[in-house]
Amino acid sequence: MAFYDASIAALDGSPLDLGRFRGRAVLVVNVASRCGLTPQYEGLERLQGRFGDRGFSVLGVPCNQFAGQEPGSAEEIAAFCSTTYGVTFPMTEKVEVNGPGRHPLYAELTAVPDATGEAGDITWNFEKFLVAPDGAVVGRFRPQVEPESDEVVAAIEEVLPG
Repeated sequence: MAFYDASIAALDGSPLDLGRFRGRAVLVVNVASRCGLTPQYEGLERLQGRFGDRGFSVLGVPCNQFAGQEPGSAEEIAAFCSTTYGVTFPMTEKVEVNGPGRHPLYAELTAVPDATGEAGDITWNFEKFLVAPDGAVVGRFRPQVEPESDEVVAAIEEVLPG
C-alpha cells in the first residue's frame, strides 16, 4: 500500500483523500491533547507556517492508545487544537497506531526505521514520520524529538518539492 492509497477520514468524519498531499512533503504525527508532549503542537504549527507555502503539510493523527491521553470526541479535539494551539494543519479521525486494530496507514509507517535502525510499534504520542512528495516514507523521529529540532527541519528541507 502506498501512503496516498490509505483510506482515512478527516477529524470531522468526512473522507480525507491523502492523494491531495501528492507532490508535497508531509509530517505525519500521532497526537494527543492530554500528554506531557502536547506542547509540541506549537512547534508543529510553526513548521506548518514556515514551510506550508513551499509544498509541506503536517498531518495530525489523534490516538488514544497511550495512557488514554486523547479521550475526547472529534469536536472536543478540534476545539482544543484550535483554541489552545491555533492548529491550522489537517487532522484525521482518531485511530489506533499499534496492535491488531492498527490503522493500515500505520502498518506502512511503522515498517520504517528511525535513525538508530529501530522499526516497529509507535512508542508514545507525537512520533513523527516524514513522507516525501513521491509518497516514500523517508524519516522517522521518536516522540522526544522536537518538531523544530535541527534534524527534523533539515529532513523537511531536503525533501521539499521544487
